[in-house]
Amino acid sequence: MQTQPGRVVAAPPGAQNVLFRPPAQPLPPPRNNTADGYERWYTDPTVNNRMVLSLQSSIDQEVHWALERLLRLSIGEIFYFEKTPGLVDALFDWPEWYVREGFKQLNDEYALFSPSPALSKQRRHALNSVAVLRNAAYFDSNVQMLIYHPRPIPLVCAALASLDPTVDDHAEFLLNVLEFWHSFCAYHSVGQLANNLYWDPVPRIGQLLSVSTNRSLIIAALVSVNVFFGNPQNLPLLSPSSPILEAALRYLPLANDKKLVEACIEYLHTHLSHPPMAKEFLLHRQMPATVKLLVHVILSEQLEETHEVQIQEEAPRIATQAAFARDYELTKEDKERLLGLPEPERCSTWMRLMFVAKKYSELTQVEFWNHYKAAFGPHEREHPMLVAAEVIKNISSVFKEAQPSMENGKFLVRGVDRRKVSSTEATFTCLWDRGACQTAFPSVGDLFDHILTHLDAASNPCLWGSCTHDALPMTALRRHLLTHLPSPHAPQTPASQNDHISIASEDESYPMKDPTTRPPAPVRTVLRMSEPTGNPPSNSLAALLCLRILFGGAFGALESAPRAGEDRFGFPGVTYAEEEENVVSTMSRDREREGEVRARKAFLGVRNLMEGVQIKDEVLMGWIHEMVDIL
Repeated sequence: MQTQPGRVVAAPPGAQNVLFRPPAQPLPPPRNNTADGYERWYTDPTVNNRMVLSLQSSIDQEVHWALERLLRLSIGEIFYFEKTPGLVDALFDWPEWYVREGFKQLNDEYALFSPSPALSKQRRHALNSVAVLRNAAYFDSNVQMLIYHPRPIPLVCAALASLDPTVDDHAEFLLNVLEFWHSFCAYHSVGQLANNLYWDPVPRIGQLLSVSTNRSLIIAALVSVNVFFGNPQNLPLLSPSSPILEAALRYLPLANDKKLVEACIEYLHTHLSHPPMAKEFLLHRQMPATVKLLVHVILSEQLEETHEVQIQEEAPRIATQAAFARDYELTKEDKERLLGLPEPERCSTWMRLMFVAKKYSELTQVEFWNHYKAAFGPHEREHPMLVAAEVIKNISSVFKEAQPSMENGKFLVRGVDRRKVSSTEATFTCLWDRGACQTAFPSVGDLFDHILTHLDAASNPCLWGSCTHDALPMTALRRHLLTHLPSPHAPQTPASQNDHISIASEDESYPMKDPTTRPPAPVRTVLRMSEPTGNPPSNSLAALLCLRILFGGAFGALESAPRAGEDRFGFPGVTYAEEEENVVSTMSRDREREGEVRARKAFLGVRNLMEGVQIKDEVLMGWIHEMVDIL
């Protein structure tokens, strides 16, 4: 018999006649999951949706609750207005209140004194509502709804007309409004606004760009108005003296700010793509500087690599004397340079001088440590040394294939050997009898024994070379002769030097009879050449398009100048061939000629800069060559 938990029932037949309580089943753990994906009840597509009702309730706590969740939902991938009836209208309530009367309450006293908590909450509701609308406008389905909705355009109109962009609180709201408008502004023209409302956003945005110093707001304004002019029906609103154009030219030199420069160049390209504006711009006072800046943008962003090309064979070389291999020892210059380095850099540099990688060679770890201690031990007080373990550990970082190991009780390092250097097997020549002897010997000892054969009296003068020393007794003369003997070891040169000399032809040998009159060795000529490694980024491409338009206007009268055909000089995107045929220029022919002359001078001034432009794409590089050839 099944029972419910906690219910008292009678004992089954045959059991003692007592009441008993079945063991209660454990209750499920409380559900503390408050993630947006779990509480589906407030996202149901119904008219009485909890979030919509909360937004319309005007209760601060409820409005805050709804907007916090909408902000998280709107940055996801499945947020659609059409699934929540009434949500769009509810989101416009607070922003419309702010641009209608809310901003008036945030007067000068708000900057000096703390506002009331109620006013701060209402302002935050308006900002969050606009942020939700901005995030939702990135989805195409939401954009289609906003295009035909009667409230977005009036909100943007009121925000641009009422709010002061120099006030920080207003700038934050304007930034969200402009980014919201950016998503659908290209679908509206001035003559197609809702309720037959005539609204020209260009003057207000131009004023905003003239007075605002907020970088984010400037970028948003330039991007939005650029998209707005992407609609051909709005192109008549362009003006050759527009404050928007002046702002784009003013911020164009800020080459390090990629985002801001990108917005400026994109708007400049849109402005110049309208043929009347391109002709008017040739007369603009900043046209020469703009041409130079556009070329600098391309040069600063071009991708290239430099390599050396030897245009003449390397001169033949020969060794000055016969050489034999011996272990390299640190020279005085090497020690002075090493002592100035900090550890462990000093240890690594020392290893590269003293050792080389050799596949089948091996050295004991004790040898490494003894060489290191011998080199830097005397200077340990001024320059502390590494411990032995750190020195051995550093071997693998300098020589990648060398591995310390232990075999038969010995600690070894395989793959490393002492560096061998070429030294000369010196020949020692006797210069007795004023240099007349000229007998050569393989060692200093043999040379000294030979000199003693020249001494046959108790007292002899020194006849070595040009020595003018007085006669000395035999014992003193033997000591004096030691000063003339050369060193038994040739002076060691640093590792970066060798004992080879260049010769003019392979028939020459060393020593040479008359080295001062021999023909000089051929000079080794190396050219450093650079070549492009990639296509230009978007900023450079837009700058190149602007240069192409200006160049076509400057040299349009020449037969060799680029023409605006079906592909607009090869420009990607919308063609303008039919538009140019229907455009009637209001400029006189004299003004057009003046603009062409000024533009030609501007391009002649940047010809050398354009020669340094390198682009991997052959078509784009062909544009550069074509313009340079005409210049």
